[in-house]
Amino acid sequence: MQKYVPDTSVIIDGRISGMLETGKIKGKLIIPLAVVAELEHQANQGRETGFAGLKELQEVMKLVQAGKINLQYYGELPALEDIELRRVDSIIREIARELNATLITSDYIQAEAAKAMGIPVIFIESEKKELRKPRFTKFFDDETTSIHIKEGCKVLAKRGRPGKQKLVEVTKKALSYKEVDELASEIIEFAKRSNDAFIEIDRKGAMVIQYREYRITIARPPFSDGLEITIVRPIKKTRLEDWNIDKKLLERLEKEAEGILIAGPPGHGKSTLASALAEFYKEKGKIVKTMESPRDLQVSTDITQYTALEGDFEKTADILLLVRPDYTIYDEVRKTRDFQIYADLRLAGVGMIGVVHANKAVDAIHRMIGRVDFGLIPQVVDTVILVRDAEIKEVYSLEFAVKVPTGMKDADLARPVVEVKDFYTGEPLYEIYTYGEQTILASVKEAKKAKTKRKGRIEKMLEKYFSGEIVVGKKNVVVYATKDELKKVSPKKLKKLEKRIKRRIDIEIVG
Repeated sequence: MQKYVPDTSVIIDGRISGMLETGKIKGKLIIPLAVVAELEHQANQGRETGFAGLKELQEVMKLVQAGKINLQYYGELPALEDIELRRVDSIIREIARELNATLITSDYIQAEAAKAMGIPVIFIESEKKELRKPRFTKFFDDETTSIHIKEGCKVLAKRGRPGKQKLVEVTKKALSYKEVDELASEIIEFAKRSNDAFIEIDRKGAMVIQYREYRITIARPPFSDGLEITIVRPIKKTRLEDWNIDKKLLERLEKEAEGILIAGPPGHGKSTLASALAEFYKEKGKIVKTMESPRDLQVSTDITQYTALEGDFEKTADILLLVRPDYTIYDEVRKTRDFQIYADLRLAGVGMIGVVHANKAVDAIHRMIGRVDFGLIPQVVDTVILVRDAEIKEVYSLEFAVKVPTGMKDADLARPVVEVKDFYTGEPLYEIYTYGEQTILASVKEAKKAKTKRKGRIEKMLEKYFSGEIVVGKKNVVVYATKDELKKVSPKKLKKLEKRIKRRIDIEIVG
């Protein structure tokens, strides 16, 4: 009787039950206990691959009960250390060699290692083919941006244009755990078999899959309090012309801007604008790449979408420097390391477009303080665009200057200042400078208001003694007073007033 030993990869892939049903393998199926232990370990971690593998073993058991195959579980349970150090593959190979059985795997390295040991191998290359549409697509219409599915709840859909959406129920009854679990299993099957799908993240309790334009997040306990599937997609792919960008901004984007931050709240169109910019630069003859996890920007096939290499965007950046793109879209810049990688690439000469979650344009700049050296900020970021309700609401430009910060008085307080200006009017809105050991981001308007308040207090204090005009300068105050008023204020009192207002008082006699 022919004996077969499947490994973990081919069980997770869901291919053994199909081979048994079609009669491609006949005889005795020997499943190492190491396979069961590894799948159980993955499932306990909340990883969808573990659940998928255990379900496949249940399908195999049904075929055993139907008399399709003889089944034997064999071997010893591996130690946790063996599982964590990925020694299970070698344990499975040793069992196949010991029993003189044929190893079945969809892991190329496992197959080559088995051949090197003289073990007969059936290598099943992962099928990547177009399948029917997954069932979740029936919940979407032309205006749906996201679907929210959770066990014990009705399916909810968020519909409408970005910033003006409403939540609606799309099922009449709540879905059971089994129904949600079946949807999750189907999605994972698509991720493994479709050319248009990738498993982007697979961690304890959470999996993120990109299927075509759909970004799918599956969450399980203990990470979440119940089985949940969230599916997000952009309503449409846009071109830069669709954003009604005026000639002045278009010229800046084409000729000057090379460090761009696109800021805005979640779901308001930041990534959509970033995708449009990517296409704009590509059509201008530029080499454009993206850095994303998950890879959900809607761009043409000419634009290569990179994810975190070995889970680290710093390694991705190292590769990008070898590829030499003209522009890179970094979606999303969130953690301190993200800002540092963005800055490193920009300082290396790569044009950068970063997508940042922020309610105001200035918040995106504020997030760079302390993460990027103060003096480098205008070299790293020259343009900030705020997107809200799928429209460009604000555009800031950043420039470097040496000046006295607004609100300060003495010329000897001049220092390097990063000016944040309204791009269209050129009006300074914010200033970034160092004060002592702190880096300050100050509103120009508020600084001027505070300065006016100080003047008002000085005038109010001196008006108690003098009725004439009072002119407040940076270092002195000129007071126009009568001889009678001056007689009432002794030199000692005048000195006290100067000390309180921190200015010299010059008296001009009138009348």
